[in-house]
Amino acid sequence: MTKAEKIAFTISKLQELYPEIPVPLDHKDPYTLLIAVLMSAQSTDVRVNKITPLLFARADNPYDMIKLSVDEIREIIKPVGLSPMKAKGIHGLSQILIDKHNGKVPKELEYLEELPAVGHKTASVVVSQAFGIPAFPVDTHIHRLLYRWGFTNGKNVVQTEKDAKRLFPKEIWNDLHLQIIWYGREYSPARGWDLKKDIITRTIGRKTVLNDYYKNKKAR
Repeated sequence: MTKAEKIAFTISKLQELYPEIPVPLDHKDPYTLLIAVLMSAQSTDVRVNKITPLLFARADNPYDMIKLSVDEIREIIKPVGLSPMKAKGIHGLSQILIDKHNGKVPKELEYLEELPAVGHKTASVVVSQAFGIPAFPVDTHIHRLLYRWGFTNGKNVVQTEKDAKRLFPKEIWNDLHLQIIWYGREYSPARGWDLKKDIITRTIGRKTVLNDYYKNKKAR
């Protein structure tokens, strides 16, 4: 298969598997999405979705959020991990949204990245999922799969994002990054990976990845 054929195969398989794409984090507007994505760092979406309703029952907008102390926020979000840093970030960014953006979440990546505890990936998720602006946020699943599929050298997420944006049509980025995440969770996980279930990697996977898989299987 040529590179173009591999890309076309991957896109069509993902679209076939995920014609309807659920958004992993529960939210009702750009602000609640921003907070949920920030909380998901080094945590699972399942855990975050259990905790955000508790937080949003107290404060689901920046004006109510700053009425809570950092300690109060930390106490609520403790189960998601890294709660001291995240609580500080949530309180701090809520204040900045009020002071600089009339309490609204900005659509621009550069303004989002200026907010405390908001990195490039978080900002990319928000512009993509809240505002429909094309972006390609790279999480661990996307980083792993694009390497397994031979679409990036896997050196770092910055390179993976560049390669993804170069290879895939811009108009499908927002759906595609979510489809890859769901595929990674269901069919091509980091642990307990069964190549029999993983049709994309089985069909187009990087030779060294496939060889290592079979070598490890034999060794067991």
